[in-house]
Amino acid sequence: MTTLTLGPLVFAGERLAAVIAIVVFLVISATLSARLDARIGGWSMGALVVGVVAARIGHVLLNLPGFAADPWRIAMIWQGGFSLPAGLLAVVVYSLFQLRETHTRIGSLAALAAALIVWNVTFQLVATTTAIAAAPATLATLQGSEVKLADFKGRPVVVNLWATWCPPCRREMPALMRAAEKRTDTAFVLANQGEDASATVRFLGTAGLAADHVVLDQEMALARHYGVQGFPVTLFLDRRGILRTMHFGEISPEALNAAIDALHE
Repeated sequence: MTTLTLGPLVFAGERLAAVIAIVVFLVISATLSARLDARIGGWSMGALVVGVVAARIGHVLLNLPGFAADPWRIAMIWQGGFSLPAGLLAVVVYSLFQLRETHTRIGSLAALAAALIVWNVTFQLVATTTAIAAAPATLATLQGSEVKLADFKGRPVVVNLWATWCPPCRREMPALMRAAEKRTDTAFVLANQGEDASATVRFLGTAGLAADHVVLDQEMALARHYGVQGFPVTLFLDRRGILRTMHFGEISPEALNAAIDALHE
């Protein structure tokens, strides 16, 4: 999957696809506003806000139990989580009220359709994940033992590559720990990249997190093996240890559970 990397931090390609689609939408709308009808310019900004808000609300309603338990997560839009049907429906309704003339409605539809096409094409280009066999690296646990990803063959495995200096890594760690306790059908390997035991233990202690599932990869062998250039990244391996999908950037509990469920299908 293609990613957007800013220094040591990495962002999902699907979000890059969304940003590109939004830019296309605004550029086409601005062009139509200048050449067809100035009202399309004002409509486009309103439609963008309405669409994003409605898409987020739709996602929250579809996953209400999880958000009810942690309502503050509703505002964590950087984790992703938007309902495309809800967003499109809201934009259509908004457009019908804002644009009454046929030519403005046709223009708005053209801008929206172009953005959707660009998003779909870009998403398809970045959504492909190369199947990679489990890394052969030997990892050290904080209890002093050693483990390899091959040791988990026969079970799906979630591998999270993280570091203590990475803000999104720190934010998502409690959710990953909770998922590891709940999803006993899946193995979790939370592999710290490039840091020693003291830094890792210090972070876990300060955050009040257990050392279970945490391993050390001081040579960053996993990052090299899977071609990862920034953190956090969550890898999903099937029962044979083959990489099936990757999530770049901070992952939400909903996205995490959906990816795990896909491994069990």
